[in-house]
Amino acid sequence: MKEISRRDFLNGAALTIAAGLTAEAQIAIPGRYPPALTGLRGQHDGSFETAHAHARDRARFAVDHVPAEERYDLVVVGAGISGLAAASFYRRAVGREARILILDANDDFGGHAKRNEFTVDGHKLIGYGGSQSIDSPGSLWSDTAKGLLRELGVDVARFETAFDRTLYSSLGLSRAVFFPAESFGRDVLVPGDALLMPGNEVTRSPSNARELSEFIDAMPIGSDSKAQLLELYDGSRDFLYGRNIDQKRQILKSTSYRNYLTRICGCNGEVADCFQGRTLGFFGLGCDGVPAADLRDHGYPGFAGLGLSSVGGARSEPYIYHFPDGNASLARLMVRALIPGVAAGQTMEDVVLAGFDYDRLDGNRPDANRLDANRLDGNRSGNVRIRLDSTCVDVRHAGDDVLVGYVRAGQTHRVAARHAVLACFHMMIPHLMPELPAPQREALAQNVKTPIVYTNVVMRNWRPWEALKIHSIAAPMSFHSSVALDFPVSLGGYRHPGDPSEPMCLHLVHVAGEPNRGLTAREQFRIGQSKLLRMTFADFEAKIHDELGRMLGPGGFVPDRDIAAITVNRWPHGYGYVENSLFDPENYGDTLLRARQKMGRVAIANSDAGGDAYAHLAIDQAARAVSELVG
Repeated sequence: MKEISRRDFLNGAALTIAAGLTAEAQIAIPGRYPPALTGLRGQHDGSFETAHAHARDRARFAVDHVPAEERYDLVVVGAGISGLAAASFYRRAVGREARILILDANDDFGGHAKRNEFTVDGHKLIGYGGSQSIDSPGSLWSDTAKGLLRELGVDVARFETAFDRTLYSSLGLSRAVFFPAESFGRDVLVPGDALLMPGNEVTRSPSNARELSEFIDAMPIGSDSKAQLLELYDGSRDFLYGRNIDQKRQILKSTSYRNYLTRICGCNGEVADCFQGRTLGFFGLGCDGVPAADLRDHGYPGFAGLGLSSVGGARSEPYIYHFPDGNASLARLMVRALIPGVAAGQTMEDVVLAGFDYDRLDGNRPDANRLDANRLDGNRSGNVRIRLDSTCVDVRHAGDDVLVGYVRAGQTHRVAARHAVLACFHMMIPHLMPELPAPQREALAQNVKTPIVYTNVVMRNWRPWEALKIHSIAAPMSFHSSVALDFPVSLGGYRHPGDPSEPMCLHLVHVAGEPNRGLTAREQFRIGQSKLLRMTFADFEAKIHDELGRMLGPGGFVPDRDIAAITVNRWPHGYGYVENSLFDPENYGDTLLRARQKMGRVAIANSDAGGDAYAHLAIDQAARAVSELVG
């Protein structure tokens, strides 16, 4: 029999053992530390089943006759960045004595801001499994959001030195594109990507890109395709000649980029395939579902000769404002501020390696997980509590109270509060609050979230990348549309691996959908969600081994030998829905306003309410929600 390695145990055997425990026993495991868990994470098994069952059959978790076991000033549903920010703003407005309970269905706080930790060959590695960076803090972040950063001790100028912008380029590494045999006849990895220059390229400049003609010549596509591709970059060619400016703008808004290439620019499908999946990581859709207008300022070709002014969609700030665990550090900073004693330290530096005591999140007593009736007035020794593994199923008004029902370890519970903030997925809220008016429930249901997977793969070394002279791979027709070495950030005693002989965390992106079938964004997202929920860890692992082996094999990479650990952050409900001119009416903004209306003592937050999946929007919407409740 094959000896079971530590990796095998973490990824398989330990999960089997845990599966044999009751729900109550799994929650009560002392000293559990979710960031160190590998295998299938994100919206992990046990985090979504209750919500799905409740959406199908509301009567299954009836709470009408369940008494309130505790009383709080505020109950927040959702312990992501928006929920934690709402608790922070509420406490600022009402006072530090405010009693706050934060409920979350996951076994970790942070929502999509997920932290993954690994220890391999004596090296500690930290990766991000969701919300990635503080994007464009100078131009996108409001005064309110920047004010919260200051309160938490985050000085974005510190990233200027923490993020090593020259590490990969100094080693001669470049961006590459992988062309798989299934779509292009043979597997080919072409370094020196010259097809696109994304806005965050400044983080790794110079790019070590090839000349455009040289790069295209190395691509495994036909001669006609190469000629068509080169023509797209001809700044003198107006593919919409004869139309006026307004007509051109309208055509680009109502035409997908793929159709723009094939129906307007005269490119064949092979050329369109070169760009098909390159939009997935940002838009959650292939280029068949992204308006051509949205790609004009994102480095995509075919627009230079149209005579249109910039619409300002590209990012002008460097993409460097990144903690080693992404925005999970923002969540950790808020939790540390809300719950004294949960972690040591007080700076943005020391939070990176700070140990968090999860047993203290829901009170400081050993029996804190037991919900006794004598706790009706809350725990005075800790006015803020975070209760994980708790799925909200009911929110309703009762006189001057808001009653919140939730399921934990298979048992139904209820708490009472003066106010509630729903910082959870908008599509779930109609199932929690049927008392909402029908137009608002319909508006909330429009937010169908993007199914996305962020996978962290730890390699024992990254010499194959050095040998191939690459630091990231775009794979527009592969399962994983992007594979990259981790962001080179060293902060707070954590050191990014700067030597190719050291272990390294790779970041892989997969977005599930059903492209090129004429479906709307929401239809693709629903199909993709179903696909992700059917996939097992073994399914993901097989895809990882196959594609990394094919991409990196020429550099000496052997999957079974070189992969030390895998954490798959599966998000069937990932990015919040973003308005899409191909599928949504001009007045879609009215839908957002209608969806987030306060009702009584209940306000609605989450980045969903802001119409995009950004941390600053999550914070802004939390501030608005709290202001609606307490002014």
